[in-house]
Amino acid sequence: MPEKRVVERARKDLREGKSPSTAAGEFVRNEIEHVRQGKHGARSAKQAIAVGLSEARRAGVPLKPPASGKTGASTRKKAERDYEKGQRSPRTHEESSLPRTPARSRALKRELKNSVSHAALSRQAKSAARRRRGSTGY
Repeated sequence: MPEKRVVERARKDLREGKSPSTAAGEFVRNEIEHVRQGKHGARSAKQAIAVGLSEARRAGVPLKPPASGKTGASTRKKAERDYEKGQRSPRTHEESSLPRTPARSRALKRELKNSVSHAALSRQAKSAARRRRGSTGY
């Protein structure tokens, strides 16, 4: 379940008229911090971003799933489920997830934290920008 302050910051962004992707950025930033702290694991920067976007959708940010052809079918279906879940009434605290088992905690300790380092995020941003460029290459 996302932290209350992150949800409030995202709602504030939406109230100010900012785009849903900007509001979702709060969740992505939070997820990256969690991976760096060892609370969550991520094999790559791309995975950490995907988890943040998923959390944003589930929290009610009106971030549409990716268009057909942009990502794989399973990714799009997951995004559609998260979007639908976020549009329903929010969960209560009692419905939140159970505490982590010791085995899961050990698995998280084995995950690398450099997957969301400054250099890794920079590489991810550059490759994403490269994909957005037109056929001219500039």
